[in-house]
Amino acid sequence: MTGDARKTAEGLAYLSGFGNEHASEAVPGALPEGRNAPQRAPLGLYAEQLSGSAFTEPRAHNRRSWLYRIRPSAAHPAFTHTHNGWIRTAPFAESVPDPNRLRWNPLPEPTDGTDFLAGLWTLGGNGDAAQRSGMAVHLYHANASMDRVFSDADGELLIVPERGGLLLRTEFGLLGVEPGEVALIPRGVRFRVELLDAAPDGTAAPSARGYVCENYGAPFRLPDLGPIGANGLANARDFRAPVAAYEDVEGPVEVVNKFCGNLWTATYDHSPLDVVAWHGNHVPYVYDLRRFNVIGSISYDHPDPSIFTVLTAPSDTPGLAGVDFVVFAPRWLVGEDTFRPPYFHRNVMSEYMGLIEGAYDAKAEGFVPGGGSLHNMMSAHGPDQETFDRASAAELRPQKIDDGLAFMFETRWPVTLTQHAAGADHLQRHYDDVWRGLERHFRPAP
Repeated sequence: MTGDARKTAEGLAYLSGFGNEHASEAVPGALPEGRNAPQRAPLGLYAEQLSGSAFTEPRAHNRRSWLYRIRPSAAHPAFTHTHNGWIRTAPFAESVPDPNRLRWNPLPEPTDGTDFLAGLWTLGGNGDAAQRSGMAVHLYHANASMDRVFSDADGELLIVPERGGLLLRTEFGLLGVEPGEVALIPRGVRFRVELLDAAPDGTAAPSARGYVCENYGAPFRLPDLGPIGANGLANARDFRAPVAAYEDVEGPVEVVNKFCGNLWTATYDHSPLDVVAWHGNHVPYVYDLRRFNVIGSISYDHPDPSIFTVLTAPSDTPGLAGVDFVVFAPRWLVGEDTFRPPYFHRNVMSEYMGLIEGAYDAKAEGFVPGGGSLHNMMSAHGPDQETFDRASAAELRPQKIDDGLAFMFETRWPVTLTQHAAGADHLQRHYDDVWRGLERHFRPAP
């Protein structure tokens, strides 16, 4: 199945353009012409609207899709509460917000048969899911494909693979996502995660590891460009939405729904991934982070890291995001008389940073792919002693940064840890030591 899934993922066609109105049908004639909900939908299908925003939100912010499916979503039995595993949801009240700089190694190996949902492990977050504000940081480590279907009523999911490719079977069709790419699953969209990376001869089991940002608030969108102008950062046309593909499966299928922080399960007598055609803009996407058009200084100093924003979830205060997704993509550094690694700083925003591959240019060691660091608001951080010494003495010639791919979930509120994150064995207990060698160099003029 893994080989077939990869072949399927590699052969996909996509619709381009983040936030665009798309239309797709897996069977010719499945999309009705001129009406969203005709008296009789084509081919004996049911018409259903999936709303990701209130009906009356401004047109530019309105998210909705029309689905034409074999059975309506309303045709299901009652859900029952099930065990939440390692998943936690805001409000986070297990501990108090921690002002210390924190860093973790990658998640340990999971037990056999751990799928994406069972492999989700919540580090922490903020806000209140029931009030649709805030965010959560999750990690995942899985070694089995899902044979169940999942949806999240609490928020949208931004999936950042670090190891192992994923095939996402969604209501809208199939999306293949590899390390170096990200996938966005909108609020309420049902999907299944299949693992793609196993040895062709079957000697190695599939494995996948990565990060997830669960955004409870306003949906992610492309940031405004302001003085940058019309072009730069992430281009809308580089976001890929799936073409319609459906499952016509009769028989028991477990469906898990995340609702107000708890997991609820029901056994359907059919697959809910049975959408034959659809049109709208509340759709899943995949984006290749290496297509990010980096903007930077060509004179001296370097702009704030906000220039690396791929997606932003705005709040009620202009410019103050509920959560930003930022990528530190390959780029040239050319600044004259400039300390080129990220500078020492304290920030009103809170920063969770992860590493997809390679090394990060502000840390010499200890920050590894699959791991992550948390610098809550106003915690002082920046390059470690080895990086500072090297960058302070470096010959300032044009330099290409292309040996690493890091990202950041940046949020307006402190990230409060779960108890299992605060006490994890893979928490680095002596992270503060990376700044211990920063000595006094001050020499007053005589």
